[in-house]
Amino acid sequence: MQRILLFLYRLRAFLLFLVLEGIAIWLIVSYNSPQGSAFFNSANQVSGSVLAAQNSVVEYFSLASVNKALVEKNAELLAELEAFKKPADSVFIELDSTLLHSFQFKGAKVINNSLNLSQNFITVNKGSKHGIKEGMGVFNEDGAIGRVKGVTKNFATVISVLHTDLLISSKIASSEVFGSTKWDGKNPKQAKLLYVPRHVTIEKGDKVVTSGYNAVFPEGIPIGTILEVSQGTDTNYLDITIELAADFSRVSYVYLVENNQEEELNELYQSNGVNNE
Repeated sequence: MQRILLFLYRLRAFLLFLVLEGIAIWLIVSYNSPQGSAFFNSANQVSGSVLAAQNSVVEYFSLASVNKALVEKNAELLAELEAFKKPADSVFIELDSTLLHSFQFKGAKVINNSLNLSQNFITVNKGSKHGIKEGMGVFNEDGAIGRVKGVTKNFATVISVLHTDLLISSKIASSEVFGSTKWDGKNPKQAKLLYVPRHVTIEKGDKVVTSGYNAVFPEGIPIGTILEVSQGTDTNYLDITIELAADFSRVSYVYLVENNQEEELNELYQSNGVNNE
């Protein structure tokens, strides 16, 4: 033990240098956006490669549940496809092509997922070479998962719904009353539905879905179910707790959605000074 202490004492100057260097790097990354973004994307590329290798070892044990979820989702899609088939005696109305081609969807596998932080992230095994872009919405067969934060060539980092800075434009499916979903950093199975006026009548069990009011998610993707409603302390809005539709402890595969009209919409909002988060 004494030898170890003597060894560390001899290296005290070098160890102090490493500590100060680390503090300097942290200050540069935290308070300078260009350097912070470059560090974030570089770290994402390195950690993504390591996580991909690690994930390949453990993914085998979740194949059964993943396959079951995929089969159930395929069955639902087939049922929806059948419902859209034109009966022999029906009249066919062609939809606007701009509506039909507003969104594109891509699949990806989750290789890392945090749950125990106040700002949680998910890493997926698709990046810029696969068409993934910053700002794309992310969801799975259960509901909304998050939004793409950073992208490298082969990987992407997603801001999870379990992130205290993420707001999702939402609405109550039964009444079309809209608000914003935000996680309060407490229970990973619950979140808050914000900005719903006090005069609105809400029932427990009402479904909360994406509103489609911004360029991230299409309308109607499940977010959760209303669990509790109270008057709260705010004189203008209700205190609403929802149970999240997605089980973030079992997220394996996700869909990433791109709004083909996002750039045009963002230009419109910016030119008019509109915040559309």
